Amino acid sequence: MEWTYERAGVSLQRSDAWIDLVRKIASRASSPNVLSGIGGFSGLYRLGGGKVLAACTDGVGTKLEVARMTGSFRGLGQDLVAMNVNDLVTCGAHPIFFLDYIACGHLDADIFGPVMEGVAESCSSCGCALLGGETAEMPGVYHPGYFDLAGFAVGIVEEACIIDGAQVSKGDVLLGLASSGLHSNGFSLVRKCLLDGDEALAMDHIVPGDGKPLSEVLMRPTRLYVKAALEAASSGAVTGMAHITGGGLEENIFRILPGPLRPKIDFSTWERPPVFGLLRESGVDEKEMRRVFNLGIGFVLVVRPRDVQMVSSILGGLGETVYVIGEVSS
Repeated sequence: MEWTYERAGVSLQRSDAWIDLVRKIASRASSPNVLSGIGGFSGLYRLGGGKVLAACTDGVGTKLEVARMTGSFRGLGQDLVAMNVNDLVTCGAHPIFFLDYIACGHLDADIFGPVMEGVAESCSSCGCALLGGETAEMPGVYHPGYFDLAGFAVGIVEEACIIDGAQVSKGDVLLGLASSGLHSNGFSLVRKCLLDGDEALAMDHIVPGDGKPLSEVLMRPTRLYVKAALEAASSGAVTGMAHITGGGLEENIFRILPGPLRPKIDFSTWERPPVFGLLRESGVDEKEMRRVFNLGIGFVLVVRPRDVQMVSSILGGLGETVYVIGEVSS
């Protein structure tokens, strides 16, 4: 059976249409200080004095269901922070504070304690204050054991230092940073392919090529790219950055490119984590794989050809695995 995100219940087209609608609605509540709004990796708001606030919000999607199945919750805290701060830093903003929202039917410290430990640890590693949050206990809305998470991150950047892709040119090089695996996207499709039906895999199934049980592979936390992205950006050599989430490499890079430019990606230039091979064998075709998953590249930086070696050295010095994955084309 061939699986698609649509068959798993998620429509990227419907999502795009919804964003267009929200953009129109949000325009009625704008301000002259809004520099960028709906549709980017973060919204930008001019404070004055050359300072700009960047803000974003995100969750971890149906990875929550896998956490519930495995009983592994701490990594969700890192997922939640990473899904936000990785978006935030694409414009060059330094994260300054984070807030969380937990919605549940019953407040269970054995679940949410580890989640919050992961949130606090991840915020600390990013130099970001955990400023506050909200926990909503809603019996009758959420069944026992079910819950949702959302995060909100705010950062600050000098207006003159904003990285928005406007300076990207044809021929610029795409540097990809390795992901830990699935991160926090595509889990509705993952669950349909691997965990549902008569051919569902057991959580203790050893993933070929990885050597670890499926439960561990699926729950690997989203990597935090804050330090690497900001250090590279401080070199002045980065013209654009993209966090690779839903929509895959091409769509997320395309979001930051001006005018007629597009990404030209060579998908043979890095080795995919084995979990993606497992999904491919389970009935997801290559086109859908590229449209839904990060395929082993979690973050992309756009740099001038002359700066590739320098930026790669900076990133490698911070422990990142860096690949030249393509270039900007027209």
